[in-house]
Amino acid sequence: MRKDGLIEIDFKNAKEPKIDVHQYDFEKAGYSLVITNTGGSHANLSEEYSAIPKEMRSVARYFGKDHLADVDEKEFYARISRLKKELEISDRAILRSAHFFADNARVAMEAQALENGDIRKFLDLVNASGESSAALLQNLYSNVIPQDQPITLALMMSQSILRNVGACRVHGGGFAGTIQAFVPKEKIKEYVASLEGLFGAGSCYVLHIRPKGAAKIIG
Repeated sequence: MRKDGLIEIDFKNAKEPKIDVHQYDFEKAGYSLVITNTGGSHANLSEEYSAIPKEMRSVARYFGKDHLADVDEKEFYARISRLKKELEISDRAILRSAHFFADNARVAMEAQALENGDIRKFLDLVNASGESSAALLQNLYSNVIPQDQPITLALMMSQSILRNVGACRVHGGGFAGTIQAFVPKEKIKEYVASLEGLFGAGSCYVLHIRPKGAAKIIG
């Protein structure tokens, strides 16, 4: 029986992914994870989702690889000018690839921060990941209907409440749906009231991450 808390999975080898377990008591540290459903439809977003791996693979293929995980990051940065000028790979494909390299590195640093009990470092990395998603991955809203940006709105409101004492970022694949936020317990009521004021009653889910994950009770 597994008693895992947080699971870190490396899919570089898809057939045998590497799984690491990290246990951290967010409740004891004074934080809860809040997931907010911002609404919005995932209908007609298939092209938005499929464009991300398609664009990243277009960069990987230049290096003779199928996936960016097999590309050397330093070589990628050394050849950006050729990617753009000679091969006419789009700016967005290059930006999304840069996000891939940086966010992969952040995952390892986030895991290490929790192992070290450094919640501030962890939250800073979560915020940095969210900022990279917005600026480089560009998955906060659909280019088809750019006037509708509930995820961006939710993040703006979250940042105004949390400022330097929490963290927030897009959750899941983006473009529509949910955001996540690590909220200090003293700000939970204010945070939920503000976000549900925007997106409706019941749109916020306050979660408590068990340090040892799920357990089976035998009576």
